[in-house]
Amino acid sequence: MRALVARLLPAVPVRFEGPPWTWWFAVAYLVIVTVRSLIHLVAPDGGAQSIATVDVTVAGGANIVAMFGQWGAIQLLLALLLWVLLLRYRGFVPLVLLVFLVEPAVRDVAARLKPLETVATAPGAALNWLVVPVLAVVLWLSLGSWRRRGEADGAG
Repeated sequence: MRALVARLLPAVPVRFEGPPWTWWFAVAYLVIVTVRSLIHLVAPDGGAQSIATVDVTVAGGANIVAMFGQWGAIQLLLALLLWVLLLRYRGFVPLVLLVFLVEPAVRDVAARLKPLETVATAPGAALNWLVVPVLAVVLWLSLGSWRRRGEADGAG
C-alpha cells in the first residue's frame, strides 16, 4: 500500500518515470474535460438540453440551466488544477489519471442518489462504459512501469 501511495504522491513530483504516452493520454483527456466544462459554463442552456437531453422547458428549467453552468464552473476549476499538475508536476500523472477514473464513478453514485430525468441517454453516461476501463488500464500501466523499474534495480 505504501508503494502505491508513493507512486500516486511521489517525493519528486517534477519527474515522471512512467511511460511518456500515459502523460500524453492524460493531456488529451484533460483537453476533453476542459472543453466539456467550458460548454457547461458558456452554452446558453449549459449543455443541459442540447447535450444532456434534459428538458429545460419545464417549471424550474432556468434553475436546471443555472446548475449546469455552475457545474461547469466547478469542473473548470478542477481542470485548471489538473493542468497545473500535468504541466508543472508530471510525477502526478497517476494521481491525475486516478481522478479521471474516480470522477465518473462518483458521478454515477450521485445519479443513483438523485436521478436526473433525460429525454435520451446523455453522451457522458453512454461513454462512461468505454472510458472507465480504458482509464483503469492506462492508470495501471502508469503505475506498473514504475514498479518494474524499481524491482529491476532492487529499489522495489
